[in-house]
Amino acid sequence: MGSNVWEKQKIGEIALINMGQSPESKYYNNERIGLPFLQGNRTFGFKYPTYDTFCSSGNKFADPNDILISVRAPVGDLNIAKERICIGRGLSSLKMKNGNYEYLFYLLKANIQELINRESGTVFGSINKDDIYNLEVIIAQSDDDQRRIADILSALDDKIELNRQTNATLEAIAQAIFKEWFVDFNFPGATGEMIDSDLGLIPEGWRVGKLEEIITNFDRKRVPLSSRERENRKGAFPYYGAASILDYVDDYIFDGVYLLMGEDGTVITEDGKPVLQYVSGKFWVNNHTHVLQGKKPFSTEYVLLQLKNTNVKHIVTGAVQPKINQGNMNELPVVIPDEFTLLSFQDAITPIFSNILDTEQETSILTGIRDNLLPKLMNGEIEV
Repeated sequence: MGSNVWEKQKIGEIALINMGQSPESKYYNNERIGLPFLQGNRTFGFKYPTYDTFCSSGNKFADPNDILISVRAPVGDLNIAKERICIGRGLSSLKMKNGNYEYLFYLLKANIQELINRESGTVFGSINKDDIYNLEVIIAQSDDDQRRIADILSALDDKIELNRQTNATLEAIAQAIFKEWFVDFNFPGATGEMIDSDLGLIPEGWRVGKLEEIITNFDRKRVPLSSRERENRKGAFPYYGAASILDYVDDYIFDGVYLLMGEDGTVITEDGKPVLQYVSGKFWVNNHTHVLQGKKPFSTEYVLLQLKNTNVKHIVTGAVQPKINQGNMNELPVVIPDEFTLLSFQDAITPIFSNILDTEQETSILTGIRDNLLPKLMNGEIEV
């Protein structure tokens, strides 16, 4: 049974705050010399970051289990340091004085909007050490209560992350099959007879077409909601933007399996592929992502894998706000196989994506439970 003692305190009273400072660029490297270096949230993960940059001489450091918070736009992203790292000016690290670092992680997560509201700067928002220090939160005074609260939320997050990793593995398997059939042309029944095309040699009986031939577009059904509107319409249905779920609202526009392709803002990956979200169930979409399904006989899953193997960098417009407009998207050249090969491939990948959808549904339920529990556990509404 919990102690049921809660008090309002400032973050600075329970945690040590360390603001990052970037070393000189001459100390940066990709050869793993020195400590991992994070300038900001670019390589943040679900809960822990990955590292692709290192520094041989640093100024400010975070220790294992320190909480990392993005203090420059976008403000408020959170991760946990897995090891000693060097941190740049885009980050701050927080060390829980009593050692309950996971409780601090979820405490900040539950109150992050208050920090975001303190952003200053007309172009690039930021928060400073005082903003973090003076953030007032309601805190469980018992160390045991803090650990129990963190254990509940962490168990949910661990299962959510495991599901995400499982789906990533399943999708990688589907992509490997796609590459074998439609890139290497090593598919069942392949004769080796090839013909010239605008995209190079392709199997005889196949042709080059346009993306619009294999998709159905639902962009006209999109309805953007302002942040204020979403605040007044909180609910259980995901509200998607160009690259991720932005919120949860009280109604939905779409119901089924769809492919979302970023239209403006975040539209391409580092290797030039489109930003894609494979989604299912009931959901709402803003006007920053294209809403697509496969056009029979092409499945939505086939379109997903086709686009994951398509470089779209050349169709991105806009110097300030990158954009993939519908016209340019529709004109993307794609290889169109014969129908027998297409249907055989789709039979091969259907069980894989069935498992992906089942796991995604479980993840959605777990995420909803976690998000519902988070504020209630953090304000003492639910006793532990």
